[in-house]
Order: sequence, then structure tokens, then C-alpha cells
Amino acid sequence: MKGRELVEFNEMLEYIDVLHRQRRISELKKYINEISYKTLSSTLKELEADQLVHRKEYPQIPPKVEYSLTERGKSLVPILDGMCEWGDKNRL
Repeated sequence: MKGRELVEFNEMLEYIDVLHRQRRISELKKYINEISYKTLSSTLKELEADQLVHRKEYPQIPPKVEYSLTERGKSLVPILDGMCEWGDKNRL
């Protein structure tokens, strides 16, 4: 994972965790405006497969899907924060 990708990944996890509530993909897109919907969707699927994010789908029209951090995902946030902080301090 490249530096900017790590920052986006960390931002996504942190934003999902903000106020400990579920987030819709459009809310995440607004927060990380530099990411495409395709990349965001792909990343969320990877996070779900790694059991870092929980995906809740509501059976309604239009479709509604929300994402929240699992306990496993929450435990990763401080580690990623430390990695980003280290990267900022050690830029070449």
C-alpha cells in the first residue's frame, strides 16, 4: 500500500468510526472527496472481506447500505494513526 493509499484507508476507517455510527457510501465519498466511487466501493468490499467493516443492507427502494467498523476494525485505527504519524515525521 502506498503512502497516500494508507492515509485514505486510515481516513475511511476513522470516518466510519466517528460518533460510532453507521455511514452510507455517499457520506464516505464526501469525506474522502479525492477517491472515486469505484475505488471506494472496492476498498469497502476488501475491508468487509477482512472483517474490518460491517455492511448492513436494508431491503428498500432505493437500496440503502450502511457501513460500520467491527471491533477488529476499531482496534486497527490506533495502529494506522501511528503509521501515518511516523510517515509524516520521516518524509524524505
